Amino acid sequence: MSPLIIILIIIALAVFFVIAKYNGIIQMRNNRQNAFADIDVQLQQRFDLVPNLVDTVKWYATHEQAIFDKIMDARKAYSWAWSVDDKIAANGMLTWALWRLFAVVESNPELKANQNFMQLQTELADIENKLAAVRRFFNSSTNEYNTYIQVFPTNIIATIFNFKSEIFFEVENREEVAKSPKVGF
Repeated sequence: MSPLIIILIIIALAVFFVIAKYNGIIQMRNNRQNAFADIDVQLQQRFDLVPNLVDTVKWYATHEQAIFDKIMDARKAYSWAWSVDDKIAANGMLTWALWRLFAVVESNPELKANQNFMQLQTELADIENKLAAVRRFFNSSTNEYNTYIQVFPTNIIATIFNFKSEIFFEVENREEVAKSPKVGF
């Protein structure tokens, strides 16, 4: 075999290797994006439910306008968010505001007994459970992607093509959430 053929074979193998690794990275990134699409659906349902929740609570807690403003700000931020990171940040804003809202509800027995509010609470609890499940899948996909682009030799290809590690969808202020009132009756 001539040296030229050997060199061409080595170059062809190197090109196929790079293509395979690049396509693997793209597949992992697409899996992560698909996982976030599931989160996006649940977050959108959550954000759509919030105005009904706020309207019901407003009758009983007119002095809590700051909380209502924060909830609407979070909803607006989510509707304007284009990136996964921005949507995750808007969700964090809403989680904090809902925690505050449910603290108000806990101190108002009339509101806790309101049938509309109880139904909205049930819907929100259902969405939160679904959101927790899809968040686990998203974080698993993110971990798989991040690991794939960090291990040798894929990390070389990832660096060449400027692939970066992605963030996880974590609950912010875990201490606050742990103390928050449970969504229930």
